[in-house]
Amino acid sequence: MPGLIANFLYHDSADDFLSVAYPTLRRIERSSNIILAHALKRVSAEAVLTDYEFISQSDIEKIWTEQVAAHLPASALRASSSSLWLTLWSSPSPSGPHSLDLVLSCLNWRLGDYPIFLWSPHQFTSSASLVPRVARLAEHLVACVPPERVFSVFGMTPLVKTFARYWTELTGFRPEPEPFYAAFLTYCTAETLRSSDNALPSGHRLRDASMTDLESVAQLCKEFADDSVYFPLTIDAARVEAEELIRKRQIWVYDADGEITTICAVTRNSVNVSAITKVYTLVPWRKKGCAQHLVRYVTSKLLFEYHKESVVLYVGHTNNAQYVYAKVGFVGLCGNDRLAGVEDSLELGFVGTHRGHW
Repeated sequence: MPGLIANFLYHDSADDFLSVAYPTLRRIERSSNIILAHALKRVSAEAVLTDYEFISQSDIEKIWTEQVAAHLPASALRASSSSLWLTLWSSPSPSGPHSLDLVLSCLNWRLGDYPIFLWSPHQFTSSASLVPRVARLAEHLVACVPPERVFSVFGMTPLVKTFARYWTELTGFRPEPEPFYAAFLTYCTAETLRSSDNALPSGHRLRDASMTDLESVAQLCKEFADDSVYFPLTIDAARVEAEELIRKRQIWVYDADGEITTICAVTRNSVNVSAITKVYTLVPWRKKGCAQHLVRYVTSKLLFEYHKESVVLYVGHTNNAQYVYAKVGFVGLCGNDRLAGVEDSLELGFVGTHRGHW
C-alpha cells in the first residue's frame, strides 16, 4: 500500500515520465497497458531496450530528487505541450525510497484528444488514502489544462469515481448522466487460449489488411465508432484512421470471398503485452463466428509469433462480445470467477466540454 508521505511530479515528455515510472509500469504490464503503451509510442525503441529496461531504484531516487528541485509549484504550471503526465509518489520518510502511487495522462493523437487516463499499481482499500491523492492530481491538472479539455476520464473504477466527484467540486463541470463506458479489462495467455475445431468456410480467409481494403476497413471503423454513440467518426476521419492502421500493420480482417466482414485492431503494445482495441463485424455477418475466428487468429499470432505473454482487451459489462472472447480464452467473463488481473474499468464524461476521440 502507499506510504505516508505523498509527492507530485509533472512530466511534459514521455521520456521524462518513463525515466521514473517505467519499472513500475513494466512490473504490472497488463494492468498498466493503457498508460505504458501510449507513452512508448512517443519514444524510440532504442530507449526502451537500452535505457528504461535497466533503471534501478537508485536511478529513480536520483532522477526524482533532480526533478523535484526543478519543478514549479502547481500554481505556476501550464501545459507547454499537447501531452503531459502527472505522477504521485509516496515514501515512508522524506528521504525515500519513493514508490509510484498514481498516474494521470493527458494526451492527444491524430484524430483529437484522448480521455484523461488514470492508473495505479495499488488496489486502494480505503478512501482515506485514495481521496487525498486523487484530489492532489485533480488540483494539479486544473493548473495545467483548461477544464473544458477534460471531456472524460477513464481507468480503474474507484479512481474514476473519486476523481469525478472531486473534479466537479473543483471546476463545476458535472458528469454526464450515464457512464460513457463500463467495462472489464480481461486477458488471454498461451495457457488460457482455447482452440477450435471449426474450420473456415470455403473461400473465407483471415489475413492482414492491405491498402486495397482501405474503403472497407474505413467503413467498419466508422460503424464501430458510431456504435459507441459518444465518439462518432465521419467517413473521412475513419479513412484517416484506417489508413494509419493498415500502414502500421495493426489491423486484421475476416475476408469472406472478397467481402471484409470483420476487423480486429491491435494498437497498444509494450514488451510483453498487446491490446486488442477494436473488433467489429458487419451487421449481416454477426452470429456466424467471424469475430471469434478473427480474434482467436490475432490473439494466437500475438502470443506465438510476436511472443507476447498476454493479450488484453476491454469489453463492456453488458456487451454480448464477452461470450466471443470467453470462447477464445479471455478470462473472468460471462459471470466466471474474476481471476487476479481482471479489472473493473469506467469512463465518465463531463457536460459542456470539448469532446475528443478514442
